[in-house]
Amino acid sequence: MDAVFLTFVLVLSIALGFELISKVPATLHTPLMSGANAISGVTLVGALAAAGSGQGMASALLGGLAVAFATINVVGGYLVTDRMLGMFRKKDS
Repeated sequence: MDAVFLTFVLVLSIALGFELISKVPATLHTPLMSGANAISGVTLVGALAAAGSGQGMASALLGGLAVAFATINVVGGYLVTDRMLGMFRKKDS
């Protein structure tokens, strides 16, 4: 594909994502974050498939890097979600 078209798609997705997230009320951020973590889990499965595809050393390296980043994203997202949900728990007196 043309690099100009790909750059346009990237800039458009960044602008659209910013507009959508800025309009979300604070009470919906935790459920949306949980949904994003589920999508990151799908990304992790795809990264595992890419890493183990046997298409060569570059594919294995990029797949391994994708697995590492996706794992960090999933674990970190669930930790942040758990911490946010902890703010809504009743405190023991």
